[in-house]
Amino acid sequence: MVRPAAFGYNAETAANNYFQSNPAISKEELQQKALAEFDNMVQTLRTHHINVFVIEDTVDPPKPDAIFPNNWLSTSPYGTLSVFPMYAPSRRIEKRDEILKEIGKQFKIQDVQDWSEFEVEGRFLEGTGSMVIDYENKMIYACISERTSLPVLEKYAATNNFQAIVFLATDKNGMPVYHTNVMMALGEGFCILCEEAIEEEWELIAVRQLLESTNHTIIAITREQMHCFAGNMLQIKNSNGEKFLIMSKTAHDSLRKEQKEMLEAYSTLLPVDVPTIEKVEGGSVRCMMAEIFLQSLDK
Repeated sequence: MVRPAAFGYNAETAANNYFQSNPAISKEELQQKALAEFDNMVQTLRTHHINVFVIEDTVDPPKPDAIFPNNWLSTSPYGTLSVFPMYAPSRRIEKRDEILKEIGKQFKIQDVQDWSEFEVEGRFLEGTGSMVIDYENKMIYACISERTSLPVLEKYAATNNFQAIVFLATDKNGMPVYHTNVMMALGEGFCILCEEAIEEEWELIAVRQLLESTNHTIIAITREQMHCFAGNMLQIKNSNGEKFLIMSKTAHDSLRKEQKEMLEAYSTLLPVDVPTIEKVEGGSVRCMMAEIFLQSLDK
């Protein structure tokens, strides 16, 4: 997780992130609110024995979206560290060598893949925002948008021996869903899916069949719940091997009783309150966490 130094509204990303809104408060107040929410989230995770690797953002140059590292950085259980091409030029400066070096000091990296060259071509693939990855079954689920280019996705999938499952998804206003992880979350034995967002029936049937064939129970959410970030969740394990499903309070409050009960069969639900971060930058708790699958050098 990256602790923000200059959190704020980014008009450049708002061009195709329809979850963002510009607040009528000062930059200083906005930064303090975001810091308080970030620190509370880290403390909440650590209280539940979840290991959190926090990196401080740098003040200069200002990076309003640095709090969302999962879009430019990912790791895999196979020892790969990947760096991705970003849609907004203002976000490309989030890719800092010192962060990669710090990860390398603590974890075993087998391979580094840098896909940034596609930025010059105007093609993008924003990490685990663009891709919901099923590592066990070697599948990638992705909705195509300006931030998720099909040629880059296919090349990434082929390079890493994944099957890419591609579809179109729209929000309640008929606009493309900018990131797949806003409308879909995959965990052990379940998948949270905004079925309403996949308008082509044959695409929805294909996604459903693949999920069911890989033993994932589908827990459907509505478009309204998606706009409350109910699709932006992440299942993680703590140091004791206990499973938690991290979500925002907004997302948790939007769920119906039966949906919560279904999810509780797979994980302990752990809501965290991040209203400022959600409203201003249009991303929630899943976007704030870049999972580390790499083996620790201590082991």
